[in-house]
This record gives sequence, structure tokens and C-alpha cells, in this order.
Amino acid sequence: MAGFPIEYARRIKTLPPYLFAAIDEMKQKAIARGVDIINLGIGDPDLPTPTPIIERLREAAGNPKHHQYPSYEGMLSFRSAVADWYKRRFAVSLDPASEVLTLIGSKEGIGHIPLAFIDPGDVVLVPSPGYPVYPVATAFAGGESYFMPLLKQNGFLPDLQAIPKDIAKRAKLMFINSPNNPTSVVASKEFFQRVVNFAHEHRIIVCHDAAYSEIYFDGQRPASFLEVDGAKDVGIEFHSLSKTYNMTGWRIGFAVGHKTVLSGLGKVKSNLDSGVFQAIQEAGMAALHLDDQVTDGLRKIYQERRDVLVPGLRKLGLEVEMPRAAFYVWVTTPKGYTSASCTAHILDQTGVVTTPGNGFGQPGEGYIRMTVTTSKERLAEAVERIGKVGF
Repeated sequence: MAGFPIEYARRIKTLPPYLFAAIDEMKQKAIARGVDIINLGIGDPDLPTPTPIIERLREAAGNPKHHQYPSYEGMLSFRSAVADWYKRRFAVSLDPASEVLTLIGSKEGIGHIPLAFIDPGDVVLVPSPGYPVYPVATAFAGGESYFMPLLKQNGFLPDLQAIPKDIAKRAKLMFINSPNNPTSVVASKEFFQRVVNFAHEHRIIVCHDAAYSEIYFDGQRPASFLEVDGAKDVGIEFHSLSKTYNMTGWRIGFAVGHKTVLSGLGKVKSNLDSGVFQAIQEAGMAALHLDDQVTDGLRKIYQERRDVLVPGLRKLGLEVEMPRAAFYVWVTTPKGYTSASCTAHILDQTGVVTTPGNGFGQPGEGYIRMTVTTSKERLAEAVERIGKVGF
């Protein structure tokens, strides 16, 4: 029997290629040519998960009570550990039962939140350049993304006053992200207060992606959105153990804040997933109870790497923003290069993988992103290779 043509849904047909999949294809072609790749393209920590977390998983995995379905909202003990951590880190009080929701990594929660609140034709305010999941999740829910450009002249923060009145009226949800991917910019409490005021005025749910809040430099701790008066009345904050504790493959995160918003997200989750394996939640509790000595050590390593890569690139004549947080270095492309042609040139000539800024949105054109999730020695070698071929 002959088969019949399989047709994708429109929502799939209109998706752009996932940014990192396209980069991986370029990388694989270079590897096939025998190139020694230095991958500065994806922000996946190269350092191991701290030993106490692994040991907690080993112990918990053998406990039969963890072998059945977990609850979609997560174990109350894990949510209590999140609330305790928020109190210690940000002086923010949370009710573990109603103001904390466990996620299968923060990406899952970000991907699902528009399904709870966006109807076809509703507008979602999306930072650009930004994490590609924001507009993709919006499209899956039938919403329309209004892109808030992150421009150098505005400190790479959204200009809320530039949002047209008719757009603000139709908007139901806003994504913000600090420390920011890809620019590494850290928002101030004053900016968060402006967001709260704007959200109150226009009745917009705020979703703050804070996945990088614990990767910071020079002792300058980023603030939580929820530290600002009124923030919990308008929105939620997404967080992840992935970056803080080198747990990207473990898939555990959480959302905190407005209980009704979390309840809506929970309704989606209860219909689409079965929660996080409880042994991983036990490991997450071990992570959240670690003292600062562990995370201070990780931050020290990333800062040392930053302090190799950024001065090295500047010596080559490249214009580079000095990151205050996150894994990312935001580099202005040299004259005569687009984001894509600069990325291709560096990869073809040096074997160094970078990310084109326009892959995060049109305002990212004219930039490339590099990461510091590889050793100081390899970062120095990357700079040396680029210096030899030039632009």
C-alpha cells in the first residue's frame, strides 16, 4: 500500500529553524572536515554537577516511594526548599503550597505559560534579541509577539514608553529576562519597578526569566523581580537549577509568585506532563541547601574565563560589552560583516563556534554571542586563532 503525504500543522511550518540546531549542523560539517572545534556557541556548563547533589540522587533513586508518578506541582518539601532559598537569597517570602510550582526545567514553564493565558489574537510583549522560546511559545498558543527591541542606546533594556498604546491595550503577557540572554545585561530594581507600574496600568501578566541570576561577577548580585513592591501582584519569576548548579541535563526548575498565574500554568501542566521524578526533586533540595562556598567557586571560575576572553577580544580590536552576569559575551561584528557572515567566517577559518546575534531576533543583527562555558586555556586559544586570521 502506498503511503500518503504527511503535512505539518501551520504552527510547525511557520517556525524558524531552532537556532542551536542550525549551529550544530555547521559545527558537524566542520568536524567532518577534521577541524578541532572550540565551541563558544551554546551556554551549557562544562563543569560537573556538585558531588552532594549526585549523592542525594543516588540515595533517593533507590527509594521505592519515588518510583511512582509524582505530583505535577512538585513535592511540598522541594517547594519549601525553594521558598527557604528565596528568603535567604532575596528576602522574598513565598508560600510553598501556593506560590511555588516545580517545573521540568524553566524552559518547560516558559513554553507552557502562554497556553494558560493567551487566546488567538492576544499580544505577548517579547524582548528582542531574546530567548527563542518566548515567541515560539506565543505562536503555539495562537498569540502575536510584539518585539521590544533591546538597543545599546537604551542599555539593552526594553523601552516601555515606546510600546504603542493599542499594543499595550491588547497585550496580556510580557516576558522579561535579567541577567539577559544574549546581552548579559542586568536590570536594576528601578527598571523592575517601571515594569510593575506598566503591568498594573495595562493589566499585563509579567513573566520574568531569572535563570542566570546566580551567575554573576565582581560580587554584584542581580535582584529578583519579586523584590520590587507590587511585583507579586502582577507576575511570576521563572528559575532553574540548570545554570546555578551545572544541572542542565537534570531538567528541574521552578516558577514562583502570583498564585493565580501559577495555578493557570499548573492546569496546563496537569494535562500535559506528569511532573519531575521525585529523586531529582530530592537532589534539587540538596542543591538549594548548599552553602555559598560551592556557588562562589563556580562564579570564580566563570569570572576568570570572562577575564581571559573579553580583554583578548578587545586586543583584537573588537567592541565587546563587559558582562556583569550570565555566561555570555556580546560582541559587535566588525565593519563589513553581518552577524551570520561573521559567525561563518570565524567557524570556517578558525574552528571556533559562535552564535549570530540575529538568531535571537532582528535587533541582534550586528552582534555575535560567545560563551564562557569552556576552559580558560581553550578561550585563550580561541582568541589566538581569531587573531591569526583577522577580519
